[in-house]
Parts: sequence; structure tokens; C-alpha cells
Amino acid sequence: MKLEVLTVGPLAVRCYFIICPETNKVAIVDPGGDEGRILQKIKELDLEPVYILATHGHGDHVSGAWWLRRKLNIPVAMHEADDEFFRHPMAAQVFAAWGFEPNEPADILLKDGQIIQVGNISLKVIHTPGHSPGSICFYDGERLFTGDTLFVGAVGRTDLPGGDFNQLIESLREKIVPLPDETIICPGHDYGEKPFSTLGEEKQTNPYIVEYVFGG
Repeated sequence: MKLEVLTVGPLAVRCYFIICPETNKVAIVDPGGDEGRILQKIKELDLEPVYILATHGHGDHVSGAWWLRRKLNIPVAMHEADDEFFRHPMAAQVFAAWGFEPNEPADILLKDGQIIQVGNISLKVIHTPGHSPGSICFYDGERLFTGDTLFVGAVGRTDLPGGDFNQLIESLREKIVPLPDETIICPGHDYGEKPFSTLGEEKQTNPYIVEYVFGG
């Protein structure tokens, strides 16, 4: 895998370009704005976009998704729970107050365990609810794209509509902590002391894992 990153939108989302070096196919993860810069990066690297992937349905992570969908003629993929939840008027109103347009329907509804093929790269969908009902991570066997489920040294907030702290801790315990320690954590925001980490480091230093998953 070849990886490129842009920090986009008003809330500084990390938009990842997951690139297959053999085919130049790319999946765009969390295009949360700055669509022109995203298009420029695609052109600059001569990439063939195949998917827009959402780690969850919050407006800061998907605000550019449907504009890019129409421009590039590629599908938007999101977990089925967030596709439904964030088109509900109650949830949409919260993000409208932040200046984000309502979500449009996703083209592909993802499920836990599903495999997405990007050229020769296989990405596994891991459903990790808690930050939102349909939060997911994408795992290629080496890197884990965690969205707002897990940050370097922290976890995503759970006080927004659909959030559930206990569910988030259960997702960490059951879905993320069992992965290999050498797994590279690629979070949805650069909130930590460094932009990337490893799962082994997080198991030793992340207070939410140490205290709530391992019990101190």
C-alpha cells in the first residue's frame, strides 16, 4: 500500500488516500471538505479513484463525499447504521448547526467483516460502534484506519447523537485490542503527540485502553 494524507475541512479531518501502487487505484477515506485539494492530489499522483469510504457519518468526515461522488462518478460507502442514523432529522439538525449539509444516501451499505478491494489491496470493514452507531475501521492487515473510534492517546467523543461510551469501550475491547501490537493506527484527527501510533503503544499508554479496557 502507498498512503497519502491531507488535513481537510474546518475541523481538520485526516483524509487518507489508500493507493494500490501496482494499479494506481485509490480509495478516498473521509473527504471532509477541501474538495479542490482532494481533486488536485488525485490529478497530481495520476490516480484512479474507485471508492469514497466513510469511517462514520459525522458531517466533518463526509461533507465533501457526495460532491466528489458526482465529480468522479464513484460510489460512497458507509456502514448501514450511520447511513440511516445521520439522515434522520434529529441528527441532521445537530450537524446543520455546525454548518454541514445533510447527508445524502450512501451508494454502498457496509457490514462488519466485509472486504473492499482497492486494486490489489484488501480492506476489511470492522464495525466499532460507540462514537456513532455505524463507526467502522478499515484494516489491511498492517494499518488500521480508525476514524474517531481511536486516536493517538485518546478516543472519540460520545456525547453527540448516537454516541455511547460503554459501547465504544466494548468495541475497543472486542474489535481493536485483539489485533496485532504492530498494527499502525491511522486516526481520523491528529489530536495526539504524533500523527500515527501502533496498537502496542496505545495498549501501554492510552488511558482509555489502560483504565477501561484493561481495568487499570
